[in-house]
Amino acid sequence: MKTNIHKYERVLRILIGLGLISLAFIGPANSWFFFGLIPLITGLVGWCPPYALLGMSTCSTKDK
Repeated sequence: MKTNIHKYERVLRILIGLGLISLAFIGPANSWFFFGLIPLITGLVGWCPPYALLGMSTCSTKDK
């Protein structure tokens, strides 16, 4: 698995994931926890399956 998510996008995904997971502890019981796992895991790993399938990457490429 090659990293296909830029470091700034990774930080954003982690923050969004943690924010959605925190909604599980606020208010009535809900399933937001499960929706927060997806951006959290992809942010921590640095690899996004849909990006890989579509051949996309937000990482910068350096020409040598």
